Amino acid sequence: MYRSRKFAFILLLFVFIQCKNNNESTLKKVSNNEIKHAKGLSISTKDNYSVVEVSSPWPNSKKKFLYILKKKNAIIPVEYKNVPQIQVPIKNIVLTSTTHIPSLEMLGEESKLVGFPNLNYISSEKVRNLIDSGKIKELGSNQTLNTEVLINLQPDIIMGYGLDNSNPILDNLEKNGLKVILNGDWNEQSPLGKVEWIKLFGVLFGKEKQANAIFSTIENSYNETLKLVENTTKKPSVLSGSMYENTWYLPQGESWGAKFISNAKANYLWKHTKGTGSLALSFEKVYSEAKNADIWFIDQYVSMEEIKNANPHYSEFKAFKTNAIYSFSKKKGKTGGVIYYELAPNRPDLVLKDLVKIFHPELLPNYQLYFFEKLK
Repeated sequence: MYRSRKFAFILLLFVFIQCKNNNESTLKKVSNNEIKHAKGLSISTKDNYSVVEVSSPWPNSKKKFLYILKKKNAIIPVEYKNVPQIQVPIKNIVLTSTTHIPSLEMLGEESKLVGFPNLNYISSEKVRNLIDSGKIKELGSNQTLNTEVLINLQPDIIMGYGLDNSNPILDNLEKNGLKVILNGDWNEQSPLGKVEWIKLFGVLFGKEKQANAIFSTIENSYNETLKLVENTTKKPSVLSGSMYENTWYLPQGESWGAKFISNAKANYLWKHTKGTGSLALSFEKVYSEAKNADIWFIDQYVSMEEIKNANPHYSEFKAFKTNAIYSFSKKKGKTGGVIYYELAPNRPDLVLKDLVKIFHPELLPNYQLYFFEKLK
């Protein structure tokens, strides 16, 4: 699935497809949860099967969805007879979000991807090679998934999203016997919570140990970077975003992006605002509060000249005058997809290192920025 790039603030506000699982379960919460950071996912391993609960498939959802991922010859208790059951390890999968491509690639399962909407947005070189060889089918767009192609593919799983409780396309696919599983990783606000959803892919592909090891490596890398800035007292002030259709969009103070900035020991100027989405402010309001910001993150421009041409008043900001503007939009895949949108949720350790390098370069003297680039 392609995430909207029109909102001009750091670390993206995702726009997701709507989907519905007609087999919502009212069973009690999964016990012995093996998940540490993700708030919307629970996994409990039993004898030859796992119980998976997705409790936050969309913002403020009061619904919870259970899935039984069962291995060969598994005996499933009668209490789960009305819960969707998926045979694992799966042989193939349809994804609807570019952010799930890295999970497949890290597990060495990218060849199991058989369909995706709008293939041009995929940046992974390995997956692009599969696309070029005709092994992954184009499914149109998330709003108008090609039902005929999907039914012909007969994938073991279609991994979908929910913005609310309505999506007739996915309902129709389920009525035709296809299995849909919701993934709510986009709704996580903890950087480590998002990446921990790789454990769901681990269960689906029978690679639980590998998924756990990958997550632990990323978690340790993230925590080691946190230790680097533990005693840092200097906190540069930070502005993000730019104008889009007469409105300046910025992440709210409890959002994923704001948490990264806080963890990297910088002063996000809207850190005290409540909410996990975006703020919509006037130029005058932003200018009055952030004209002297030390660092500015921007995502829809790739040069200082382009910024100035878009709005001459941008040059009045201190960050513009001191050449302290950074963007992730310059680094793209073969067909133009921004690499950050695909990979960043899966590699929060690299995002954090980038920010620490920008805010406190003396702490990572030999580190080269992975996602971000200072604009010239």
